[in-house]
Amino acid sequence: MKLSRNPRKTVTALMGSRTTPDPRLKGPGAPRHVRFAPFALVWILLAIPALGQNPDGDRFVTALRDRALGVQVAGLNTDQRIQTYQKLAQSQPGEPHYLNLLAATYIQKVRETTDFSYLDRAGQILESVLSKDKDNYEALRLSTEVELERHDFKGAVESSRHLTNDAPNDAWNWGTLGDALIEEGQYEAAADAYQRMMDIKPDLSSYNRAAYFRFLYSDMSGAIDIMKQAIAAGSPIPENVAWCTVELGHFYLKSGRLDEAEHAYSAALRLFSNYHPALAGLGHVAKIRGQTQRAIELYKSAQARTPLPDYAGALHDLYLAAGEPKEALKQMELVDVIDRLGQAAKERVNRNLAMIYANHDYKVARALELAKTELEVRNDIYTWDTLAWALFKNGKAAEADVAIKKALALGTPEPMFYMHAAKIAEARGHSGDAAKYRKQALAFNPSFNENSL
Repeated sequence: MKLSRNPRKTVTALMGSRTTPDPRLKGPGAPRHVRFAPFALVWILLAIPALGQNPDGDRFVTALRDRALGVQVAGLNTDQRIQTYQKLAQSQPGEPHYLNLLAATYIQKVRETTDFSYLDRAGQILESVLSKDKDNYEALRLSTEVELERHDFKGAVESSRHLTNDAPNDAWNWGTLGDALIEEGQYEAAADAYQRMMDIKPDLSSYNRAAYFRFLYSDMSGAIDIMKQAIAAGSPIPENVAWCTVELGHFYLKSGRLDEAEHAYSAALRLFSNYHPALAGLGHVAKIRGQTQRAIELYKSAQARTPLPDYAGALHDLYLAAGEPKEALKQMELVDVIDRLGQAAKERVNRNLAMIYANHDYKVARALELAKTELEVRNDIYTWDTLAWALFKNGKAAEADVAIKKALALGTPEPMFYMHAAKIAEARGHSGDAAKYRKQALAFNPSFNENSL
């Protein structure tokens, strides 16, 4: 399918108009259900060195090994997979394949925990593999993922383009290219990359990207339908399905469909126990419903697993609502600690932190500093919204107006963007524009509360 260069037509064309799962997608267990007993896996792994002595058998050996190993680890959690790949890598030190699998699993662990020490481990492994074989394809693919996680988006664009040239039929490379282009604000180019990914391999990874792209261009209905297809497609890694289910919950939440959002977040917890974004999602639903104590407990549970600044900011507001100012103060002190730790680690960007400071009229100069440095590496609409809000809080309404118009450029159904735009317009004496923006925000989500800004 050829995509139009008109962004509005592009997003309509992207991924077609299918609203039911592609019949080619059977989920992670189909169409074949090959099972190897543990002793069979051991035999295969032990036999690999001998089989590999015949160059003609290399492809057969790799396929046999990966199928056997994939089946065996399918029921393991991420920590168990790490242990398995560590042992395999130690038993065959000259085999980079197991090191690459270990690096990939460390990257997965980062997604589950937001503990970036695992990313450092993955990066070190990949550097070691590439130091011995600069053309190792598995390591090059994974290195692009590390670049994305480290917010080196320009590097990820360059690496992904190189890989799409070398292996144009590998959907992974088109996905990482699209991801990096999105962060760079190059939305049309990202659409082309995602379309190539979908054409090659329609699965959870391509569907969830398509859903997000539909959302960006104000097609909330399409975004919800396609995210459901991503969930139906499934994955052998439960966290990946849970992540998509949380994203579905976010779509519902931004539409004011609280019951459906709650259902999605609860489903994510059944898929991946104690999943912190699902707990936070339920906390957000409870907060909107005025269930303050329930919201506090849910956000505390999320924070206990991953101390994100977003959770501290939410808990600060909830504790104030509950009449517990001392507990609220502790949460804002935690935000400061997170900022200091980031500076000590030489992290220059954190737009979530900038938004928390701006929302609470606290350290607004620091909020603006963070937003400006974020823009140096990330040129997407969310960074422009953060910059607009930080400028507004620093009394720079005219500059904020320029920035917020960039955030609104795609018509993304983010009620927060439009409430920010309304506040900025009011500050500039443009009451008509303010009313228009406020009306649009409430059209997207009738339950959105501008007093939370």
